[in-house]
Amino acid sequence: MSEYDILVVGGAGVDTIVRVDRLEIPDADSVYVPPVIDYVGHTGNGVALGCHTLGLRTKFIDFLGEDPQGAMILEAYGRRGLDFSHLLSPAGTPRGINLVDADGLRFSFYDGRHPAGLQLPRAFYLPFLEQAAHVHLSITGINRELYQDIHRLGLSCSTDLHAWDGEDEHHRFYALRSDLVFLSVAGCRGRHEEVMRSVLAEGRARLVAATAGGEGSYLLTREDDTVRHFPTVDPGQPVVDSNGAGDAFVTGFLSSWFAGRPAEECMLAGAVAGAFACTSAGTHTDFIGAGQLAAQVAAHRS
Repeated sequence: MSEYDILVVGGAGVDTIVRVDRLEIPDADSVYVPPVIDYVGHTGNGVALGCHTLGLRTKFIDFLGEDPQGAMILEAYGRRGLDFSHLLSPAGTPRGINLVDADGLRFSFYDGRHPAGLQLPRAFYLPFLEQAAHVHLSITGINRELYQDIHRLGLSCSTDLHAWDGEDEHHRFYALRSDLVFLSVAGCRGRHEEVMRSVLAEGRARLVAATAGGEGSYLLTREDDTVRHFPTVDPGQPVVDSNGAGDAFVTGFLSSWFAGRPAEECMLAGAVAGAFACTSAGTHTDFIGAGQLAAQVAAHRS
C-alpha cells in the first residue's frame, strides 16, 4: 500500500487579489478598489488542498523562500493539516497579482520568481515519490526531472497545462509525459480539439480534459476519438470569483478517477468541484468536501 494517494509537486505561492469593475485599464492614472488581500494560492496549492479536503492522502512538496510569503504558506498548511515539505529557494516565494472583475472573471500576472533551471534534487523528492500512488506535476519547471523516476516506478501522473496555446514547448514537455492531461481552452480557443488530439497522438496520455469556464468542458480519450462536450453545473449560489476553479476541477476529477469511476462521471465531479470554487471570494479559500461532492454528483446524474 502506498502512503500517499497523491503527491503534488510544485506550485505553492501567494496571490494578491485586486477587485476591479472590468478587466481593462481605466482612462486615468489611478483608481480606488476594494481592499487588496493576499491569499495562499497557485495551482499546486489548489490541487493539494482540494485533494486533502476530499479525504485523499495528500503530500505536497516544493521550494519556498525564507520570506513573509513563505511563512504565510507554512502557517496556512499547518492550520489545515496539509502534509507539506519544502526546500529553501534563494529567489523567494512565487507571487501573483490577480485582477477579478464584477462577474468573477480573472486575469493573472505571475512573477515566475524561480530561476530557469532550478530543480528539486532527486535525493529530496525520491523518498516521497516511492510512497505515492499518483503524482500531479505543476508546470513550474522545478519538477521536470521527476518524469524519469515516475515512469521507472510505474506510477500514474497528471498535469494541468492551464491556458496552453498548443505550441509552447515548456507546456508540451509536460503534456507528452503525463497520463492524465488537463488544460483550459483559453489559450487555444477554436483550436482546442486539434490541441487535445495532438496530445494523444504524440504523448502517452490516456485522456485529455479541457475546461472552458461557463461554456463547460471537453473530454477526449484513447477509447473514443470523439471530443465530447460536458455542460457546466449550477453551483446553487452566486458566482463571485473564478480563481481556483480549474484546480478544483482537477481535484474533483482525480478523486472520482482514483475511485474507479468512468471518465464521464469524473468530468461531472470536476464540474461540480469547479463550480463550488467559484462561489467564494479569493484564491483557494473554500473547498468542496467528499460528502458534498458525492451528493451533488448523484443529484446531477438523476
